[in-house]
Amino acid sequence: MADRLQEVRVEIYDRLYTLRSESEEKYARRLAKLVDGKMRSIAEKTQTIDSLELAVLAALHFADECERLSERYQKLNGAVAEKSIEFRQALENAARKAG
Repeated sequence: MADRLQEVRVEIYDRLYTLRSESEEKYARRLAKLVDGKMRSIAEKTQTIDSLELAVLAALHFADECERLSERYQKLNGAVAEKSIEFRQALENAARKAG
């Protein structure tokens, strides 16, 4: 990340926005492209033209995706913790048998 905020001009659903971000310009543009694409996809599927409604629906899509990824991360983190305990116990048992 950069040390200071930088301004990045992006276009989302035919409107220009100036973003202030510590991230690289390329990253901010990629996020804007994702939002634009999701809004356009929803507009095609729903025949909705209201940009505010599309933005809210896109936000709900991204919030759902984030929540699902968070749940998956927590499950994977738990599985890793369980495996770590199993490996530690196996190593301790092997050390006892060797010693």
